[in-house]
Amino acid sequence: MCLYFYNELEKKLKSNYQIKKAINEEKYFKIDTNLYSDKKYVNSLEIINKKYPEGIITMDSAFYYYNLTDVVPDYYYLATKRNNTRIKDNNIKQVFIQNDLFDFGKTEIIIENVKINIYDKERMLIELVRKRNSVAFDYYKEIIENYREIKDTLSTKKIAEYISNFSIENHLYDVIMKEVF
Repeated sequence: MCLYFYNELEKKLKSNYQIKKAINEEKYFKIDTNLYSDKKYVNSLEIINKKYPEGIITMDSAFYYYNLTDVVPDYYYLATKRNNTRIKDNNIKQVFIQNDLFDFGKTEIIIENVKINIYDKERMLIELVRKRNSVAFDYYKEIIENYREIKDTLSTKKIAEYISNFSIENHLYDVIMKEVF
């Protein structure tokens, strides 16, 4: 399966007429504004990857994909650099991250047969603690309890390395050690 922006499809099919003909013959399908596919149904994660290749899955979406919560998020939470253009998509909650902190913990995993950019579990633990005052208490508690269950799989070295880049590093480290380890 392939996704194409209009200009990519135009290069492939050579003309607007050929694009319309291929769509009428159901060889290609319009999936979204300026986005086409050779399959009728496309996984939302594939669309997000195509439209926002630099974005990184974060917060509620990452907690869900890592099985740290069973709460299905209402939106796809996507981290972008602070100076990126605002995403105008009702299915996406954009989280702006300082440019110098953006790549810490970025990794790739396969979810629903789609390779996605996502922050690793260690980075997500730090983000959870950083934003604990804006997260529902029960939700925070559930995720922390699930982190306790997987604490042996977490890298304390990564956590310490990531935390060292935040201005409130001592506080973050103390909270994480007290609540998870």
